[in-house]
Amino acid sequence: MIKKGITVILLIFFISCSKQNESDKGFTFSTWTGAGKDFNKKNWEKKLNYYDSLGISEVLVSGSASVLEQIIPIANKKNIKVHGWMWTVNRPGDTIANKNPDWYSVNKNGDNSLDYRAYVNYYQWLSPFHPEARKHIINNAKKLKEVDGLASVHLDYVRYPDVILGADLQPKYNIIQETELPQYDFGYHPIARKKFKEIFNKDPIDFKNPELSTEWRQFRLNAITTLVNEIIEIAHSKNKKVTAAVFPFPEMSRQMVRQAWNDWNLDAAYPMLYQNFYRENINWIGFATKQGVSDVDFPIISGLYSPALRTAEELEKAIIISKENGAKGISIFTADGLNKEQQSVFVKLKNKL
Repeated sequence: MIKKGITVILLIFFISCSKQNESDKGFTFSTWTGAGKDFNKKNWEKKLNYYDSLGISEVLVSGSASVLEQIIPIANKKNIKVHGWMWTVNRPGDTIANKNPDWYSVNKNGDNSLDYRAYVNYYQWLSPFHPEARKHIINNAKKLKEVDGLASVHLDYVRYPDVILGADLQPKYNIIQETELPQYDFGYHPIARKKFKEIFNKDPIDFKNPELSTEWRQFRLNAITTLVNEIIEIAHSKNKKVTAAVFPFPEMSRQMVRQAWNDWNLDAAYPMLYQNFYRENINWIGFATKQGVSDVDFPIISGLYSPALRTAEELEKAIIISKENGAKGISIFTADGLNKEQQSVFVKLKNKL
């Protein structure tokens, strides 16, 4: 009995130590990057060597499944994890979707996102209410989940078009958004309107001030949430993780892009804390990080925007303040264009955090 008791105590001790070691794993550096259509082994060896020199241990790569399959063995030699970065609901140049205009999201004016591209030409958003569009999006995710050795299916653009742009972006497009404008207010697909009317006996197209209807907002939020959680369920069935690039913190995301990522069953979220877009200071990065951490029970990786953190002091402060407020790492957009001063910050901090 005494031996059994000692064995149990030792087992508990080792499990406790194991869990403690897991929680003490280092603060991670990651980056978003594009792979292009063609794979070039030498270019990727050079790129991954560069990332490794900065202490970057995870890369979120936009590319096809076949290209990712060729990158992963090279990355493994450097102990760098590769995530499959996927443009989810926004599908510019999607040759399958383009043949089905009825798949696309519709704004309050009745304009289809394939024909009316809010803000920029690459804004071509599918409707999460259309069953065939949903199936197409899920099939795209399925292709990535089959890639051996992929760290996660990394969802991006999994929302609606921005109904409100960041304050610093509005002058760029010569617009003033003091309220929600109909041309930027999406989610009015005929299927969405029909389903909403069946429940509430109201057609949201008739709302004079749709922003005042919490039911209409939640209805649209739910369409994205169920899509994401369906992708997650499929991926998890194959032991594949799902992560997502999201707007700064859930309440802000709900208001600006109809994205309730605190309701998603993610393995990690990467809030894009690009403070300059909102005319905020670096302290705001800490605030947004802390808010995200408090709102969810999965890890937060703070997304940082390198053009807005040009000096070593600014970048170091942004990284430190992210860690102090509970982030498990940072992801930079993008490490490919860092200047020497910015690179020196990564080198300095890679073994300290």
